[in-house]
Amino acid sequence: MAIPIRRLNHAVLFVRDLDRAVNFYREAFGFEEIAREGGRMAFLRSPLAENHHDLGLMEVGANAPSPPPGATGLYHLAWQLDSIDDLAAAEAVLANLGALTGRSDHGATKSLYGQDPDGNEFEVMWMVPREEWGEYDRRAVVQPLNMQREVARFGSED
Repeated sequence: MAIPIRRLNHAVLFVRDLDRAVNFYREAFGFEEIAREGGRMAFLRSPLAENHHDLGLMEVGANAPSPPPGATGLYHLAWQLDSIDDLAAAEAVLANLGALTGRSDHGATKSLYGQDPDGNEFEVMWMVPREEWGEYDRRAVVQPLNMQREVARFGSED
């Protein structure tokens, strides 16, 4: 029998400087630090989450090497937002932090990509309502994201 996974509960990342990383995730995503253990680990939670923590950060030191390009390991984390309007707002936040590295339209999802100060990659995404997936139900395309068009199509009227 397969293990019945529901969703990703949390992730833990290695970082060079714990305070710098905590500050980045506070500023970028509004995470709150809920615990710091042993001086080398911090646990962060989104104010909208029901998890104990959404992200753990473990300091490994200023001289820790980055994985070489093409090495095996984690590529990125993906955090889901509630609306396309939230995704459009996230684009401005990430750009302001110098952390925005890309945008993609995957058909069933609309995504922004970024990097934290240690080079850990992440995705911030919004999932199109299931009834709108159409041909993308069984496809995972990578196309340019036209945020204006998607906000006009799926955004609030406020």
